[in-house]
Amino acid sequence: MSNPNSSRASTSSASTWRNDLVSGFLVFLIALPLCLGIAMASGFPPIAGVLTAVVGGMVATWLGSAPLTIKGPAAGLIVIALGAVQELGGGDNAVGYRRALACIAVAAVTQIVFALARAGTLGDFFPSSVVHGMLAAIGIIICSKQVHTLVGVTPAAKDPLHLILEIPRSLLRLNPEIASIGILSMILLFGYPVIAKRARWMQKIPAPMLVLALSVPLAYVFDLEHEHTYTLAATHTTYAIGPSFLVNLPGNLVQAIVFPDFSHVGTPASIKYIVMFSLVGSIESLLSAKAVDALDPAKSRSDLDKDLLATGVGNLIAGLLGGLPMISEIVRSSANIGYGAKSRLSNFFHGTFLLLFVAFAPGLIHRIPLAALAAMLTFTGTRLASPKEFAKTLRIGREQLVIFATTAAMCIVSDLLVGVAAGIAVKLLIHLTNGAPLRVLFRSDVDERVEEGRVVLRVKHAAIFSNYLSIQRKIESHAHVSNIEIDFANARLVDHTVMSNLHELQGVMERNGRTLTLAGLGDHFQMSSHPLSARKRPVISPVAER
Repeated sequence: MSNPNSSRASTSSASTWRNDLVSGFLVFLIALPLCLGIAMASGFPPIAGVLTAVVGGMVATWLGSAPLTIKGPAAGLIVIALGAVQELGGGDNAVGYRRALACIAVAAVTQIVFALARAGTLGDFFPSSVVHGMLAAIGIIICSKQVHTLVGVTPAAKDPLHLILEIPRSLLRLNPEIASIGILSMILLFGYPVIAKRARWMQKIPAPMLVLALSVPLAYVFDLEHEHTYTLAATHTTYAIGPSFLVNLPGNLVQAIVFPDFSHVGTPASIKYIVMFSLVGSIESLLSAKAVDALDPAKSRSDLDKDLLATGVGNLIAGLLGGLPMISEIVRSSANIGYGAKSRLSNFFHGTFLLLFVAFAPGLIHRIPLAALAAMLTFTGTRLASPKEFAKTLRIGREQLVIFATTAAMCIVSDLLVGVAAGIAVKLLIHLTNGAPLRVLFRSDVDERVEEGRVVLRVKHAAIFSNYLSIQRKIESHAHVSNIEIDFANARLVDHTVMSNLHELQGVMERNGRTLTLAGLGDHFQMSSHPLSARKRPVISPVAER
């Protein structure tokens, strides 16, 4: 249900552009190393990540309605991009890169079609336990790959499970100078929140910039600019280091532009990655835009269809020029709000600063050690797969942890699409076991009545994630009614996704002077102590079934 706050349009004025300029600059400091690292972890040239952020900041900014989001490459799509490069290239990463670009461009067109078909509600369909399970798997996969780079070792394994098993071997074979850069960067990233709490002035300095301030001088001390060897006195072991441990950039921006190869776009492998880029990218972007709305001090509500259109157009341009896919990125967007951004100009400034830096100071980027970028990505991966995510899911309900773990495990051993499908299948099976009739799995059974100036929607049988969109459409059809009540007295089951979505919708309607009331849950028991846990009614009378 989209109801954008039109008053935001007037905030891009002379009174606020200074806030946006400062915020855009600070976000640029965060984005620069992350864009480089995400691109390299994806099997793309480092400049591809910056190119995407430039397009996201300078072009997509003006098309979307989520004014405080920062658009750019995200760690959540690394697994898909790297898989596309490796599988489509058949061992030749340069060929795989160009074929992956074709998949990104076609997926972008799909996203544009999604937006025109008003599919922004996709963000409300997918269960949070499935989405978070997928993100946790992505975090584990990122860590499994980046830990080896962090210690200066090239692993023999390719798939995540074997990469994880190879970590002890890489730690025993680590390159001491490279590992010192990576490990010190990790210590700084994990210790930054503690330091920032004690020294408030540190909060204005992004942690990634502190990592660069530490790692770039170390790269100079270790003379990574020149190929040479050194011997560790303690073990008498000789190690080779050189420019291969630094970021490699093209001579200029024109050389960075690479056009896609559409010759294999109709093959089954390409179609698989087109689906993954369009589906996972859209879901992650929509969820991020919703999360940013919740953080926005003005509590504005973004038009998710319009934001998805901006993402699709941005991805089309980026894919045609050699860039990574973009989304509305949550970490940089939340930082943008924290730095005091007032309008979409902050995203524009962030893209402009990236363009100027790459155009006029490429030599500084070349001095960044890969181990430092690997540390940032490993830190990001550990946050996605943090034990806190497992604990938080368990608090919502044990069944949610089963779905979460199933999704994560299948994403790791197979791929993201299989993992998401497995998680959804397990959730549907749990709903059937809990009494949801087969006939209402994808279409709700709702009676509508007007009672004393309000609309009452009586939901029968079950209200679950897979039929929530039909319930949402019923609510949207009464957009001019100030008081809506949803009665679950005749529902056997109300799942966590529905409870969470309706809770969010209550807040949106309340800010618009309307009321959404949830009734009829007195006879249901909660699946956990969490306020938004699933509800189940143990006994259903024959009268209620009719």
